[in-house]
Amino acid sequence: MNSRRTFIKKSIPLALLPVLPTNYFGAIQEHMNTEKEKVITKPKVIFFDVNETLLDLEPLKASVVKKLGGKEELGTLWFTTMLQYSLVTTVSNQYFDFGKIGAATLMMVAKSNGLSIDEDEAKITIKPILSLKPHPEVAEGLKILKQKGFKLVSFTNSSNNAVGQQLKNAEIDSFFDESISVEDYGKFKPDQGVYHWAARKLQIQNKDCMLVAAHGWDIAGALWAGWQGAFISRPGQQLFPLAPKPEINEPNLLNIARRILEIK
Repeated sequence: MNSRRTFIKKSIPLALLPVLPTNYFGAIQEHMNTEKEKVITKPKVIFFDVNETLLDLEPLKASVVKKLGGKEELGTLWFTTMLQYSLVTTVSNQYFDFGKIGAATLMMVAKSNGLSIDEDEAKITIKPILSLKPHPEVAEGLKILKQKGFKLVSFTNSSNNAVGQQLKNAEIDSFFDESISVEDYGKFKPDQGVYHWAARKLQIQNKDCMLVAAHGWDIAGALWAGWQGAFISRPGQQLFPLAPKPEINEPNLLNIARRILEIK
């Protein structure tokens, strides 16, 4: 006990000790134990993000990079700017179609880098998003889960019209029982209300939902909303270190499907 007190005194300025709650260190230990003892439960509905999670974005990225003068870094900047302004509209209680935000932010990135792209050019440039192919293992992963009786739902920031075309063109639409777009709610993921709304829409509790996604921000939003999470660690994708850890973390959907089947 004396050694522990000595460590605390050396590690924390004495001026701060009076303001720390009496259960401060116990709370930290409890949080650590909770993370370690996280139990996976069988989900009643499995929700799937679409872009990058199921569909390969490379053709879209190639189209954008070509329009931005062949600069790879500008393609990345465009995607993060699109996400940024989708959140700007959400926190400002505004809503615009994800495609419109994509075109608008492409024009912004171009202009800030000395390039000129009008609205029509921007729309044509991002049009490949409607005809993306699924990642190689996606169809098999979905098929395994479907055959085992799981209810599968696509859950995306894309509009209803866009996701309908995407899933049909990718030839994976038959695997899904329902398709949910944030367009019907008017806010984008990862706004917490979006996840709660989706659960209510399926008439289930948040704890019975599992989100499969390849984006750390999406998984973080779902976990903070009381859902379970399965992260697909596709190249370049990372979890947010300050968010809870997802129940499942695998490099592809087939591995995730197999892990889900193991849940008792």
